[in-house]
Amino acid sequence: MPSFSDTRQSPHWVFGYGSLIWKPGFSFVRAEPVRVHGVHRSLCIRSIRYRGTEERPGLVFGLVRGGSCAGMGFQIAADDWPNVRAYLRERELISHVYKEVYRTMRFADGNSVTAMTFVVDEGHEQFAGRLSVDQQLAMVAEATGTTGSNRDYVLNTVDHLKEMGFADKHLIDLANRLKQAV
Repeated sequence: MPSFSDTRQSPHWVFGYGSLIWKPGFSFVRAEPVRVHGVHRSLCIRSIRYRGTEERPGLVFGLVRGGSCAGMGFQIAADDWPNVRAYLRERELISHVYKEVYRTMRFADGNSVTAMTFVVDEGHEQFAGRLSVDQQLAMVAEATGTTGSNRDYVLNTVDHLKEMGFADKHLIDLANRLKQAV
């Protein structure tokens, strides 16, 4: 039987940094907290379907250049890979605000693998850029889309990051303000 580290060598990995952390929607062999360098999580994409509408857009996370991002690495069985990849492309590339890329993920033990993930296209019309906490709060607090409230999306992501041992001061501040706004 292969050791734990041997099974990490599967070529099929996915990096989740938003709702994929807590609602992947696909089968996986293993899920582990990881970090990706060179990009960071930002609440910077206007959501006009999943977490908002055209009339009242919400905000969802995107990976933008610089820094690093903690998230969840999902190992996918070879037999499941074609279906998982197709599912993720359908889920994430709906408006092409994301671009499919492959990045190196680092595990807590220092080992790394390459994973499929999605970064924001900063030239896309849904890219909101860097918004203040007040601007984010105003958009997130009341927006709801086909998969639920924008508020719940942000709070779920923050809660799961905390459970994984990752603290993002900016997101925790936003989450606290969202909870007070109720």
